[in-house]
Amino acid sequence: METVRCFIAVELPNDLRRELGRLQKRLKVDEPRVKWVSPEGIHLTLKFLGDVDTTMIEPITQAMTQAAQGTLPFSLNIQQLGAFPSLQRVQVVWVGLGGDVDKLQQLCQLLEANLTSLGFAAEQRPFTPHLTLARLGNEASPNERQRFGELIASTRSELSYSIKVDALSLIRSQLTSTGAIYSRISLAELNRNLLP
Repeated sequence: METVRCFIAVELPNDLRRELGRLQKRLKVDEPRVKWVSPEGIHLTLKFLGDVDTTMIEPITQAMTQAAQGTLPFSLNIQQLGAFPSLQRVQVVWVGLGGDVDKLQQLCQLLEANLTSLGFAAEQRPFTPHLTLARLGNEASPNERQRFGELIASTRSELSYSIKVDALSLIRSQLTSTGAIYSRISLAELNRNLLP
């Protein structure tokens, strides 16, 4: 059985990725426990699927297409920096997203329902749209997490950018010693002809 590690995401324009890279530089501290996401690899993850049998690629793509056909293109915008689970105990550093978040939520619900019918477990956590910039390793101390949280809290993103969401991508994630390598497997375009 051949498997592929993959997830469903909204890909970002290259100029936004460059801007996010500049924002990362402003946050970079001499902290070896912070693992920065390569700007080329930043995306809006909608559903992580894990290791999937390659025979499931086509049904997953069909599930994506069905969800996309029920959705008009919409826009999201970049908001402030944040952290999971909190700024006091930073594990993941992210940039939040605003704009047509309700439309994004509806798209995710359609996608979730289609994928659940294929046997994928439903996501239990509430969906918080975000772009991951960095992760802190498990070896980071509580003090290091809090100090990094203070830096995040005092840094304004200053990014004014609108993201046009008009397609979903099934992305392959190949883990390497230098980080993940992402490549698109398939694409499902949102329905431009849908009557509002």
